[in-house]
Formats: sequence, C-alpha cells, structure tokens
Amino acid sequence: MRRTGGWPRRAPDRRYVQSVRCPWCGATEDRVVDSREVEQGGAIRRRRECISCTRRFTTVERVSQAVLWVVKRSARREPFDRQKVIAGARAACKNRPVEPEQLEALAATVEQTAWSLGPEVRSEEVGHAVLEALREIDDVAAVRFASVYKGFEQVDDFARELGLLNKDATPQAARELRREERGTSGTATP
Repeated sequence: MRRTGGWPRRAPDRRYVQSVRCPWCGATEDRVVDSREVEQGGAIRRRRECISCTRRFTTVERVSQAVLWVVKRSARREPFDRQKVIAGARAACKNRPVEPEQLEALAATVEQTAWSLGPEVRSEEVGHAVLEALREIDDVAAVRFASVYKGFEQVDDFARELGLLNKDATPQAARELRREERGTSGTATP
C-alpha cells in the first residue's frame, strides 16, 4: 500500500525495542502476525512467528502502572491496597444494607481521590476519603468506621461525630430528623 502525502514513515528506533525470546528455540528474531486490543484497550495481544523455527507464540503488552504509596503514621511506606479499603469498609458495614458493588465503587472513589493527591498519600488522607465516601452510603457505617479511624475512647467522641453528621445533613434531612425526635418524645409510655 502506497502512502500519499504527509510525513515519510520512519523505521522503529531499535535502541528502544526489546527483543522477545521464542519460548521454543530462544531466538530473538520474530515477526508479528496479528495484533489486537484486549482488556478493553488496556493491553495488546500480539501473535508472533519465530524466524528461526517458524513456530508461533503469543505475547501480551500492558502499560506499567505507577505505584500509589501510602505513608503510615510511623513514616513507613506501603503500596495502596484496594482490598484493604474494601475490608475496612466491609467491617464498618457489617449487618447494614450495603451491597458489595457499593463497596467496590467506594474503593474506586477512594483510590481516585488518593491519586489526585499525588503518588504518595498519608494514611490519614486515605482514612478521611473512606469516611467521606461511607457517609454517602450509610451513616451508621460511617460512625462505626470513624470510631476506629479516629480512635474513639469515650462516649463524647461518638456524640461529637454524630453532631458532625447532623451538621452535614441537608436541611430537609435535618427537618425530618427533628420531626422524628418530636414524634418519639411526644408519645407517652405506659
């Protein structure tokens, strides 16, 4: 196929091309027979044929993702772990009407928030992001998570957190809460 117009096509720069060894004979010379996107564009599958032994093999190329680091209170660094976020949120949501898909979405939101803060994020920032995301899903789970995350030691700590939840509530929700409180306090007990 002849190209018309535009820039002339350049040969690939061999300094940056890594050779792939044939799994059958170990030779590094091959030709690409077929290339396809897989994993919704996250990788490329290449079907190759070895020049030496003419056998075919498949390679998969993926972009290496940078590592998101979490800096603990002790100054120790560890890679961000979505499963750890899900486990903490799942513990807070135990016996609550929260679906596993919501926890997956929560973890994705927390990871995205952490990435927006940079390649290194403090564990306190991750905990705060989890707490904010839990507040959107379930208030009781948020208070449970806060009790561990913030290290509650007294009942006053719970009262303060509940006050923060009520302050963050929309005016409509606050009115409904007051109505419920009046309804329960106005009834006589036998």
